[in-house]
Amino acid sequence: MNLPRTIVACLGVWSAGAVGRAGEPGASAQPPAPAPLVWALTSPDWVGGVKSEVSGAPRLLTAAEGGPGLYFDGGHDGLWLPLNPLAGRAQFTIEILVRPEAGGPGEQRFFHVEDGQGNRALLELRMLDPGAWCLDTFLRAGEAKRTLIDRNRRHAAGRWTWVALVFDGHVMSHYVDGVRELAGEVAFGPMGEGRTSLGVRQDRRAWFRGAIREIRIHPVAVSPEKLLRAE
Repeated sequence: MNLPRTIVACLGVWSAGAVGRAGEPGASAQPPAPAPLVWALTSPDWVGGVKSEVSGAPRLLTAAEGGPGLYFDGGHDGLWLPLNPLAGRAQFTIEILVRPEAGGPGEQRFFHVEDGQGNRALLELRMLDPGAWCLDTFLRAGEAKRTLIDRNRRHAAGRWTWVALVFDGHVMSHYVDGVRELAGEVAFGPMGEGRTSLGVRQDRRAWFRGAIREIRIHPVAVSPEKLLRAE
């Protein structure tokens, strides 16, 4: 019997999905990971298609300066966006390609999201000396909060580095170039609508000195082997 091509095509799709990786009939194929929200920082005025509020004069790096990326001066430059990309997420991963520079403040916030109830997520750094820094991450939901920082994990200033904060619904972990440094449990529920600041804490403290090239927000906890690493 000759079947119409559309029916044959549908049967082929079903057959491919009816055999799992173990070869058992009826097992469904593994769904692809959801695509991340990607912000390439190429203008201080617009980030991810969203109009930003600008403080100071963050500027686009030239190729000779190691660009692309936006440079923040550590004292006046910052961006505020009228949205929270983590709103409603039970799990998430934040990946940021960042280049901290020597000579900045001791405490620096370069990514800060906060909702209307004061729940927040931050990626920060501490300058250990003029040429080295360590990653500092923070989650807070109501009275529950967790800080991850290890001052013995030193990283050289002046180099592009991928940092990541991963939350799987129970445990937060942070990574530098794909290497996990610390982890801890925290009761962090889904956030509400809010704002995001880049290059500074939302209350205009702890300014960041250096550059940010790209931010990726995943709606899932990305496995360590799939996290981005600087070349």
